[in-house]
Amino acid sequence: MSIRQQIPPVLTLALPLILAELGWMSMGIVDTIMVGHMANPALAISAAALGQVLYNTIAFGIAGILLGLDTYLSQSHGAGRFEEANRWLLHGLILAAGLALTLILIILCAPALMLRLPIDHAVLTGSVAFLGALNYGTPALFLYFTLRRYLQAFNHVRPIAVALVTANLINVCGNWLLIYGHAFGPFHIPALGVTGAGLATSFSRCYLALFMVIALWRIERRHQYGLRSMARHFEPRRLRRLALLGAPAGGQIFVEISIFGMVTFLIGVMGRLPLAGHEIALNCASFTFMVPFAISAAAAVRVGQAIGRKAPADAASAGWAAILLGAGVMACFSAVLLLFPHAIAASFTADRDVIAATIPLLFVAAIFQFFDGLQITATGSLRGAGNTHAGLVVQIVGYWIIGLPIGYLFGFRLHYGAVGLWLGLCAGLIVAGTTLTLIWRHTTKKLKSSTVTQEPLTTIH
Repeated sequence: MSIRQQIPPVLTLALPLILAELGWMSMGIVDTIMVGHMANPALAISAAALGQVLYNTIAFGIAGILLGLDTYLSQSHGAGRFEEANRWLLHGLILAAGLALTLILIILCAPALMLRLPIDHAVLTGSVAFLGALNYGTPALFLYFTLRRYLQAFNHVRPIAVALVTANLINVCGNWLLIYGHAFGPFHIPALGVTGAGLATSFSRCYLALFMVIALWRIERRHQYGLRSMARHFEPRRLRRLALLGAPAGGQIFVEISIFGMVTFLIGVMGRLPLAGHEIALNCASFTFMVPFAISAAAAVRVGQAIGRKAPADAASAGWAAILLGAGVMACFSAVLLLFPHAIAASFTADRDVIAATIPLLFVAAIFQFFDGLQITATGSLRGAGNTHAGLVVQIVGYWIIGLPIGYLFGFRLHYGAVGLWLGLCAGLIVAGTTLTLIWRHTTKKLKSSTVTQEPLTTIH
C-alpha cells in the first residue's frame, strides 16, 4: 500500500484513540478550570500544577515500560498468533502490578522531599494533598493502561474512546461535588478544594479500569481470541523481554515529561503568577499533543501488524502516513494558538494577571507544535518496528543537553522568565522532531531490505 492508501486505515484506527486521548487530557484541564474558579485561583492552579506534573512525570515514565506491549501484541496479531498475544497480555498484567506498587511507594515518600523545595509553602501544601488524592487511583490507572494496549493492538479502539468520554463526565461531577462542597438535605459534602479534584480524578480512573475489564470480557465472548483458555503459567524470560523492550520507551516518556517537570519547578521559584500561567499553557500544549500521540499509537499498531504479516513496504508507508497526519494536524493547532490566545487563556480563569502570564507562553507553544507532531508520530512508528531506543537517546540530547541550557540562559540570565524557559523547550522539540523523522527514514530503508522473521524485529534500529 502507498502512503496515500495507508491514510484511511491509519485514521480509522486513530480517530477513536484521538477521542480517547483528548478525553484523558480533558480530566487534567477540567481540574485546572474548576480549581481556577476558587477564591485564590493563582494558588489553587499552582498547587494542582505541581501535583499533576510530579505524578504524571513519575507515573507515565513507569507506566511507559508497558509500551513494549505495543510491539509484541501488534506483531503477534499481524502474524495471526492470538495465543502468543494473550501470553504477552498476561505478563503485561503481572508487570503492571509490580510497576503500580512501585509508583504508590514513591508517591507516599514524595512529600518528605517536596516540602523542602524553595517554593511557596502554601502551594507545596496544596500540591502534596492533591498528589495523595491522585495516588488512590494508581492501581486502576495501570490496569487500564495494560488492557488498552491489547484492545488497540486487536483494532478494538471504540471502547477506549467511550470509556474516556464517559469518565470525563464522572470527573466533572466529582469535581463539582468535592471541590466546592454541597449539601443535599441532611447529607453534607465538605468543600475539599484541590484535594477534591485529585479524588475525583482517582474515581474516574477506577471507572476506566472497570470499563476496560467489561469491554475485554465482551469482546472475548464475541471474537473468541482464546483469553479464557490460554496457558497461565509464569515465564520469567517473557517478562524480562517485555521489560527490556519497554524500558527505553518508558525512559523516553520520563525524559520528555520530566523536562516539563523541571521547567515547572524553575518557574515555581519565580512565584505563583508565572506558575499559574505556565500550568494553563502546559494544559493547552498537552491537549493538542494528545492528537498526534493517539496517531502514534495507531502507527505502532499498523507498523507492527505489517511486520507481523511480513509486509515491510506496508510498514514503511503506514509510518509515513502517521507522521504526515501528526505534523499536519499540529500545524493547524499552531494557527489556533496564534489567533486566539486570549480567548483560550480566559476560558481557564477570569484573573487578568494570570491571563497575561499565559498568552506569551501560548505563542511559544504555537512555534513548536509542528515539531512535536513529528517527534511523537515518528516515535510510534519506530516502536512498531521494535526500536524503542532511538527516541530515548534523541530526547535526552534534545531536551536536557540542548533545550534546558538554552531555557536557563533565556529564562534567568537574559531575564525572559517563563517565556525564556519555554523557548528552551521549543529548541529541544525542534531537534527531537527533525532527528526522529530522519531516523524513521533510515529505518524504512532497512525495513524494505530486511527479511522479516516471526519474532518482533527489535533489532531494526
